[in-house]
Amino acid sequence: MRSSFIAVALLFISLGCGSLDKQRTAQVTTGGDAKGGAAAIERYGCGSCHVIPGISGAVGKVGPPLTGIGDRVYLAGELQNTPDNMMRWIRNPQGINPKTLMPNVGVTEKDARDIAGYLYTLR
Repeated sequence: MRSSFIAVALLFISLGCGSLDKQRTAQVTTGGDAKGGAAAIERYGCGSCHVIPGISGAVGKVGPPLTGIGDRVYLAGELQNTPDNMMRWIRNPQGINPKTLMPNVGVTEKDARDIAGYLYTLR
């Protein structure tokens, strides 16, 4: 019984640490705050076009789902998936592809950094 309890406790600890590791990796990679990014995603209404795991009401069907975006090789089918490119795309998608349907919603540099931080937790 005691060993079962210890095994379950270790499982919960490892699951929790995995989430923290993803957030730390995102912060180191982008300089952003994943929790602030989640809030910014909600404020800018990104979920009205995209399915975004962990964001309440983010069930949009216009843009691609952002599930696993942290592991993708390309962003928007044309940019290498790097933190700088992700932040550029978030801030000014039409500056990269004038034909994209993704609107420029006025995302600030800080919010783009935080949003990218959150999106890099989606692996």
